[in-house]
Amino acid sequence: MTVAKRLLVHGHVQGVGFRFATCLEAKRLGLYGWVRNRHDGTVEIHVEGNANGVDEMVDWASHGPPNANVARLDIQPGVIEGIDTFTERASN
Repeated sequence: MTVAKRLLVHGHVQGVGFRFATCLEAKRLGLYGWVRNRHDGTVEIHVEGNANGVDEMVDWASHGPPNANVARLDIQPGVIEGIDTFTERASN
């Protein structure tokens, strides 16, 4: 069963390779979706796939790559977009 979640990552998460590392982690887990920087300094992630993989991505996003400092992770249910890859999107 495919599930989707929308994550909003707060802290020192821009300029540290967070988007690139998120794409690598999602591809490693076989997940689909996208990641983008937001103008407020957060990183937004839409992830979809099997429930176990999505849960693993949520766990990973709670700390991110080595140079990140995640202060808070907001998690909301997402809407299945039917995406067949994981990509970086332009800032919002």
